[in-house]
Amino acid sequence: MMADSPYWNPYLETLPRERLRALQLAKFKRIFQWAWEHSRFHRSLYDAAGIAPADIRTFEDIRRVPKVEKSMMRDIQGKDPFPYGDALCVPLEEVSAFRQTSGTTGRPVYQPDTWQDWEWWAECWAFILWAQGYRPGDRVFIPFGYNIFVAFWAGHYAAEKLGCEVVPGGVLDTQARILKIQELRATAMMATPTYVLGMADTAKNKMGIDPAALTIDKITCAGEPGASIPSTKRRMEQAWNAKVYDHAGATEIGAWSFECQAQPGGMHVNEAFFLVEIEDLQTGEIIEEPGRRGKMVITALDRHAQPCVRFDAKDVIEWDERICECGRTFRLVKGGVVGRADDITKVKGVLLAPAAIEEVVRGIEGLGDEYEVVVDRPGDIDRITLKVELMPGAENRVAEIEAQLKDQLRLKTNLGYKLEFHDYGRLPRYEVKARRFKDLRKQH
Repeated sequence: MMADSPYWNPYLETLPRERLRALQLAKFKRIFQWAWEHSRFHRSLYDAAGIAPADIRTFEDIRRVPKVEKSMMRDIQGKDPFPYGDALCVPLEEVSAFRQTSGTTGRPVYQPDTWQDWEWWAECWAFILWAQGYRPGDRVFIPFGYNIFVAFWAGHYAAEKLGCEVVPGGVLDTQARILKIQELRATAMMATPTYVLGMADTAKNKMGIDPAALTIDKITCAGEPGASIPSTKRRMEQAWNAKVYDHAGATEIGAWSFECQAQPGGMHVNEAFFLVEIEDLQTGEIIEEPGRRGKMVITALDRHAQPCVRFDAKDVIEWDERICECGRTFRLVKGGVVGRADDITKVKGVLLAPAAIEEVVRGIEGLGDEYEVVVDRPGDIDRITLKVELMPGAENRVAEIEAQLKDQLRLKTNLGYKLEFHDYGRLPRYEVKARRFKDLRKQH
């Protein structure tokens, strides 16, 4: 890779693999020792497993360290030191920021951060934004309702850290946000794929503004897999005439991966700050080779107030065999996060990943961006209902669209569906994380 490449960055991102792995091992030893010494929760977990800091010498030793589940974090919170409980590793007076998970998969988990932790969050995001072309001179609009959910908080601070101008669009409604983008000639924004498409729809169909004619030239997405799904990415990029980049992170983990300007069809793991392992869904074996999907077990290597050590994130990923043309030595996750282990469910004996349905729906001309999937069992057999919206003018193509849907769904998911066609605008809209997949079998 030549130093004059448009993607060149000769620092941590381009460390030789052996040096990067040595850095990860050294950092893991350090955070493991910190958690062992300062967290009553982690110490009891490690004592029960018979493992101590002196036992960590290789990556194979790391695999002996017990995993942490989100349910464990829920169980300890609310106790002293209130409200974080036994995983807090610093005095309460050193906690400078409170965040909590969105609660879409259960009771929220509280996340304390020291000022140092928050600087780390911003640094992780700075890697993301730099890789996606954010530079001083960018005017970044953030259409996010600032609250206790972390979402784009760290993206805001990272953009400032890079020298960008940040415009917070917190309390504005969608139409006011679009007008502000237009007024200030914003060049970039950050949002969920659902909201990126929702804003484009509002601009075009309610305000008579073509989002593609606005000045946004790059969009960073998070919160949902959509920006790594080719058909959804294509819809967003066409709607806004902008490059759309994916990123994945979580409140209790941090911003662990990102898509770069080369758009390699996957995301780089930020391996200078995180250790990612992929665990086979059936056997628990750690997967090293490309081409096999499993769930992610992740360690945040530099977070201290409430450590994240071998956290069972349940994100389903696989390693990519390719080396990205951008020159970064950080490994690629093929296709980004393809779903969650607790979302991938058996229907009629077939493993179903909701992201595969999204890819089909968003790839068919004449269908709107919104859809809903309902799995139930009215008798002894599972049933899947897919609700979609017809775009105005597509009403006379229902038979053609239905045939396409059935063929593509059978090809991509190996399942048959009951299809429901709705008028445009009838299905629910979402601003942050969408809830389009409903498994009603779990209610019985």
